[in-house]
Amino acid sequence: MTDSDPFEEIVAAETDRDPDLAVIEAGSRTLRTQGTSGPHADVPGRPEDPALDKALRTVEADLGTRWGETKLEPSVTRIAALMDVLGDPQRSYPSIHITGTNGKTSTARMIEALLGAFELRTGRYTSPHVQSITERISLDGAPISAERFIETYEDIKPYVEMVDAQQEFRLSFFEVLTGMAYAAFADAPVDVAVVEVGMGGSWDATNVIDADVAVVTPIDLDHTDRLGETTGEIATEKAGIIKQDATVILAQQPVDAAQVLLKKAVEVDATVAREGLEFGVVSRHVAVGGQLINLRGLGGEYEEIYLPLHGPYQAHNAAVALAAVEAFFGVGAQRPDPLAIDTVRKAFASVTSPGRLEVVRRSPTVVLDAAHNPAGARATAEAVAEAFDFSKLIGVVGASGDKNVRGLLEAFEPMFAEVVVTQNSSHRAMDVDELAAIAVEVFGDERVQVEPRLPDALEAAITLAEEDGEFAGGGVLVTGSVITVGEARLLLGRG
Repeated sequence: MTDSDPFEEIVAAETDRDPDLAVIEAGSRTLRTQGTSGPHADVPGRPEDPALDKALRTVEADLGTRWGETKLEPSVTRIAALMDVLGDPQRSYPSIHITGTNGKTSTARMIEALLGAFELRTGRYTSPHVQSITERISLDGAPISAERFIETYEDIKPYVEMVDAQQEFRLSFFEVLTGMAYAAFADAPVDVAVVEVGMGGSWDATNVIDADVAVVTPIDLDHTDRLGETTGEIATEKAGIIKQDATVILAQQPVDAAQVLLKKAVEVDATVAREGLEFGVVSRHVAVGGQLINLRGLGGEYEEIYLPLHGPYQAHNAAVALAAVEAFFGVGAQRPDPLAIDTVRKAFASVTSPGRLEVVRRSPTVVLDAAHNPAGARATAEAVAEAFDFSKLIGVVGASGDKNVRGLLEAFEPMFAEVVVTQNSSHRAMDVDELAAIAVEVFGDERVQVEPRLPDALEAAITLAEEDGEFAGGGVLVTGSVITVGEARLLLGRG
């Protein structure tokens, strides 16, 4: 290393964000090499075959009779019972388990791309979906077909009903989907599963796996009614995915969250790698359609990587994903050499993340982003300012009623010239009049337009963006909820 090593500057800059208490540093192991230093399918739409579409809708309706993803009885009792009668399919392959508040799905997709580039067969389970429920379960980088989704459901349905009859509460929507994913991965079979938690960690339905690698993306305040009022309390729940002798990949965390996660690692003798210390982003530059990044991994430097995603946070997601895959392959522990750089470059260049700063239209430019909490909104605002040169940006916001909507709107207030508030079709959607009242308090009455229907909201926002002429540089950002983004994506012809 030279005296001007940029990674050392990162370490110095991040020290206050990743405290190492003496007891933690003494008890935990850190992971870093010592000494020498396929394109993803897009989001699927409805099946074109009417009979197949009807069959899929029947399965969706059946799943819809169960508890939704926001109604929880915090335990893994039911999902463990289902796994037991299915023969514990989740134990037939190694896994990488991902928790955190923001960035989980993008990080999962990057991990999947890297593993696939190294010729491993992958299964990926993420939530929620943008447009189609089949997105949640992917094999080899592509959502499973509607036919396979239906077959998997029919295969496990008798076992689901058996468990339902034995438990106080029926299996939930998310628990059944989790069971389907684990069964589909075993049936494929996959070489490795990449699994994103639904909520929290300890009692999340996905947490019947004992992952070799546990990943924690940045923790912030979300689902506070269920997970805790502070990032430290939330981290306590999310630390539940850290298992005995695992390797833990930690993104940059708030102080209290870092303390909780590192203490948990000590308790289970887990190996720890921390962004800003053992790995991180060395440099990044805006490029056409994305960014060019240099990463420091567990095995050394990875330079000139093109990432076709916008925003500083996606570069950090890439660093976390790379470290997770290095850890899976034993880089920094069993093997001293970094991963093949050309393969890493090819993998990152193939990454997509639908609904995450996704451009779906030009003239004016319409961007979709699924930010749904203040931290996500701040990251999106920073990325939009960096990647796009809008002279005027119009927001279209449709949010869920259980979110910190005021905080989300406040994060976007400096960049939106005007905001069109609307409502998606979900039963969780915040009433448009309630959303409008909060928006008026944040933006002022003159900058808020109310359109209860999303198609009308999109049309109104595009009209506002075009007011100063075709070449004025106006744009539209649709945000506030994954459901809002998914419905906008369909309306704008991307489904």
